Amino acid sequence: MVPYAHWLSSGDNAWQLTAATLVGLMSIPALAVLYGGIVQKKWAVNTMLMVFCTFCLTLVVWVLWAFKMGFGHAWIGSYVGEPGQVVGQNGEQGQAFIPLLKGLMPNFRFPEASLVYFQFVFAAITPILFIGSVLGRIKFKVWLIFVPLWITFAYAVNAFLLWGGGFWAQKGALDFSGGYVIHLAAGVSGFVAAAMVGPRLARDRERAVPNNLLFVGVGAGILWLGWNGFNGGDPYFAGADAAAAVINTNLATAVAMMTWIIMDMSFGKEKKATFLGGVNGMICGLVGITPAAGYVTGVGAILIGLIASAAVWGLWSYLPRKVWPFTKVDDALGVVYTHGFAGLFGGLLVGLFADPKMIVYLGIGKNPSVSGAGLFYGHPRQLLIQAGAAGTVIVWDACVTFVILWVIGRFTRLRVSDEEQMLGDLAVHGEVAYPEEEQELALAGISVEGAGDGTKIHSENDPLGPGRVLTEKPQ
Repeated sequence: MVPYAHWLSSGDNAWQLTAATLVGLMSIPALAVLYGGIVQKKWAVNTMLMVFCTFCLTLVVWVLWAFKMGFGHAWIGSYVGEPGQVVGQNGEQGQAFIPLLKGLMPNFRFPEASLVYFQFVFAAITPILFIGSVLGRIKFKVWLIFVPLWITFAYAVNAFLLWGGGFWAQKGALDFSGGYVIHLAAGVSGFVAAAMVGPRLARDRERAVPNNLLFVGVGAGILWLGWNGFNGGDPYFAGADAAAAVINTNLATAVAMMTWIIMDMSFGKEKKATFLGGVNGMICGLVGITPAAGYVTGVGAILIGLIASAAVWGLWSYLPRKVWPFTKVDDALGVVYTHGFAGLFGGLLVGLFADPKMIVYLGIGKNPSVSGAGLFYGHPRQLLIQAGAAGTVIVWDACVTFVILWVIGRFTRLRVSDEEQMLGDLAVHGEVAYPEEEQELALAGISVEGAGDGTKIHSENDPLGPGRVLTEKPQ
């Protein structure tokens, strides 16, 4: 006798929980370490704290109302689900199901808790990704308010439209694991947020060098391997398509990383291979294959990795120098390129390379097998559907991000003061990642009292008078 409900498969459930944990590791610690190593050392603590707090806030919002908005019963037409909690017994131990997909795919063979957690880590990583757009100047308290609102009004809508059986799912849009729901959304929202918060200090933009490339390497490595759960877990079954998605993910990423490195060596300013450039290429491959992983063959994966990486390399080299608004917006870590554009290209390329012989779900009884077909396989309309879904995500997420930050901005400033930007973590959080940083400030005659809104910064070397308070905000 086995202690399982008749519908539960221990293998499927074990893989779903493992895949979810791999995706969770992509946020904490991977992105905390990756972003924390790329930024100037004075912002390492702020970066880590924003990543971890985003993870926490998203989980609370997710189980109390947002999961059902993305994967529950239709509420407002076919655009968003009805809010509801999943913290009761049935919400955790009952058989998982997505109401609008009932009968369109095999029944899940794991409990609702596995589905909730798996989809939560996808929700959490999305705002974590576009932290990279606003690092070094957004107020920490503003971010804490922004995240629950964005998950509710932007992410949950995206998820329902494409994954929960909503409007674009009904039209046949293909987004295997989040090229649109996650990466395009992160790129667009991050870019809008960066525009509204404003640029970093000029001196910080000029000295934007990583503080620890080894940390970047650790974070990038966990991110890459964590993507096995990201794409491999999305068929919801530990079957052949999950294995295909994993190998396609790694194949596209390998090609994309080498493409970026070769582009740097051939066409870059210094014509040298750099590790940061390689990481950018790696991310382009991971993102580009995400909407396609289980729909394309290995040939499609190679082409997506090549095209996404080369295209983003070209855009990142050209747009910030020549094209408004990219010339004006300070997207600190280039999220709009490696996630926004790469996700867009990946989603559109599904409309070309989706192969109907790649079976996501085998047909059962009278139900046919589930797969996708792109333009090169006799379904030219798929490309138009992909473009329509992309346009919806771009417009909706840009508007929602703008409105949320505009409203918050009516009550408080969105960015920290220039003085706090000069000092970073010590002024905002009262602690630093590297002890020598505090020693350097002391040698410069700068002292800090308190942290956050009660911060007082003194400079003993100020030419206008020693000990003058450079900045002071009321408690």
